[in-house]
Amino acid sequence: MCLVVLAFQVSDDQPLVLAANRDEFHARPAREAHWWPDTGDILAGRDLEAGGTWLGVNRAGRFATVTNFRDAHAPAGDTLSRGRLVTDFLAGEQPPLEYLRSIDAEAFAGFNLLVGDTRGVAYLSNRGAGLRELPPGIYGLSNATLDTPWEKVERSKARLAGLLESQQADDASLLALLGDGDRGPASEVRDDRLPFDVAHAITAPFIVTGEYGTRCSTVVRAESSGRWHFLERRFGPQGAQTGDSRYSFGGAEHLE
Repeated sequence: MCLVVLAFQVSDDQPLVLAANRDEFHARPAREAHWWPDTGDILAGRDLEAGGTWLGVNRAGRFATVTNFRDAHAPAGDTLSRGRLVTDFLAGEQPPLEYLRSIDAEAFAGFNLLVGDTRGVAYLSNRGAGLRELPPGIYGLSNATLDTPWEKVERSKARLAGLLESQQADDASLLALLGDGDRGPASEVRDDRLPFDVAHAITAPFIVTGEYGTRCSTVVRAESSGRWHFLERRFGPQGAQTGDSRYSFGGAEHLE
């Protein structure tokens, strides 16, 4: 399971704040966040198995992130990699809603997709939630539709709201939010395919189960000046930190 919390036009100083955990099998190969040499305007980690990414930004100040939908059944037939939903938006120039309308949603297994910039954000799911433009607010996403009231989603949204209210939504505080290892209630465990302890472990925002868990935490912050900050922190199978990648770009200084 993955987790994304997003604050859109809630803070005057930071019109866009995103904090996300990527949860995946540790054996699946991936590269750390970097400016992609083949598409130099994209900053993202890279899934080395399918070639796409789970979350990224570009130099024009656009972001995109995708989560899988927790289906009870495998998709029928061949499907496209969901990672291309992120890279296609970042490599293009279509406005968020226009881009989402252009997607052949049935060509992919279950997904939730958030795309946008500091002026507009839109959401698409091919599992019943449909397409919509998001008004200013705080949103939470895991592996069900947007704002499904899972305990870890609600808890993380509330913590993000508190950080913004107290003007403490900095990298350290947002990483602490993502590092929350407290599990949700046992009543949220509905996966009979997994041992109970493993199924219960994935109800936490930060997951440690050995073979599967939180591979990286990412914080994206856009300032009102136009400057963007991107921080990725990576973790090993036991939840120990293995490395950071930090980037800043845009705004008046044009530094990296």
